[in-house]
Amino acid sequence: MTPALYRRQWAQNPLREVLAGMVGTFALIPEVIAFSYIAGVSPSVSLFASFVISVSIAIFGGRPGMISGAAGSVALVAAPLVHTHGVQAMLLATLVAGAFQVIFGLLRFQAVMRFVSAEVRTGFVNALAIMIFSAQVPQMLGVTWHTYALIALGLVIIYLLPRLSDAIPSPLICIIVLTTITMFYPMPVHTVADLGDLPTGLPSLTFPHIPLNWATWSVVLPYALAMAAVGLLESMMTASVVDDITDTHGDQRMECTGLGISNILVGAFGGIAGCGMIGQTVGNLRYGGRGRLSTFTAGAFLLALMVLLHRWVGQVPMAALVAIMIMVSASTFSWNSLRDLTRHPRLSSLTMLVTVVVVIMTHDLAAGVAVGVMLSGVFFAWHAANLLRVTEERSGETLTYRASGQVFFASADSLSAAIDYHTDAKTVVLDLTHARFWDITSVQVLEKIIGKLRSHGHRVEVTGLHPDPHGIIATQSNENLLAL
Repeated sequence: MTPALYRRQWAQNPLREVLAGMVGTFALIPEVIAFSYIAGVSPSVSLFASFVISVSIAIFGGRPGMISGAAGSVALVAAPLVHTHGVQAMLLATLVAGAFQVIFGLLRFQAVMRFVSAEVRTGFVNALAIMIFSAQVPQMLGVTWHTYALIALGLVIIYLLPRLSDAIPSPLICIIVLTTITMFYPMPVHTVADLGDLPTGLPSLTFPHIPLNWATWSVVLPYALAMAAVGLLESMMTASVVDDITDTHGDQRMECTGLGISNILVGAFGGIAGCGMIGQTVGNLRYGGRGRLSTFTAGAFLLALMVLLHRWVGQVPMAALVAIMIMVSASTFSWNSLRDLTRHPRLSSLTMLVTVVVVIMTHDLAAGVAVGVMLSGVFFAWHAANLLRVTEERSGETLTYRASGQVFFASADSLSAAIDYHTDAKTVVLDLTHARFWDITSVQVLEKIIGKLRSHGHRVEVTGLHPDPHGIIATQSNENLLAL
């Protein structure tokens, strides 16, 4: 990215950017607080983290107009670590996750996103939606009828208000109305204050108070790697949404390293790791936010509101947050994927379902994506292997085999199986004009075929063997291929 382009991303339409960022803050607050109780941390931890991430990603990120915060899939990954080993372990995991992300960006690992197929991404968001909803269930058990009534009222406000006006985000109206009701008509319901203290000042530098021994690292590293991978996946998916809406292209590598730097800063200020937030990003774009200033404003205004209004935020009933997260869960789930189960190829549908099942069984989004990617690779290889065709044609004493398709580790044996080594033809021609050899296995099988035919006294001719772009054929020392 050139310095001139970077400056333009800050300077474009400042008034519109600031207003869009302020609206984005109101959309950010309820979801950040709601995810804080899912992760098992105080709201102040998530709010400080969201402030740091928004300000930092505005400076170091590669996708202008994108809102990032301490919510989403990373909170779900971090939750088991917080519940079993405490907040200090989570802070260390946040620092390490940020370092992983910086390394991934420097090594251009963001290109791995190309290998995450559409069905795996669908499985990811569906599993995320299911886990978000399941995290609300404990808040709806062992409570009075007042909680259920407030949740129902909150859902009515969230879904019906936008039909009248969307000038103010309906989740924010939900919080205001339900908080007002519980303030004027006290009832036995849990509030945000029950989660922990809210911020009353600026964040300060801190360091995890935890022994840095092998036992600690053996616990923290797997979570840190999962947080880094899942955070990048969700951020890259959010960035692609911005690309589609704005018809522009962000710098994925810069976004990757920028998110890593932001999470390192978050850990240094005692927060929880974050990532891109699709809902808030789309809202920011809808209200006119396209540059870095809107992202910066969302974070700065968030801190101002929290410091000034922390007493009021503490009185927000948990029922309001449950209603918001049910809406987030419902909007995250890809409902079209249920219809597509019968329309899409079976292997694609199976990949999506397996991704969801693995995530739900392991409570690990990264594990689900990893299994999904591996299945996609296996199914693609199976499909490509079945496209290999070998035909034969006899003309006098010459037998010609014509191969077409991709020859690699999964299809090479099919090529070998099509050859009759005991034919009475004196000359065997291997026509490879329409075949491509991609790996060592395929080249070795070709060598094996030539060697076996010659051992049975046949004269072998190979035609149409294309130069291999990876240098595999050229590097083989076997005299069979060198003789070609």
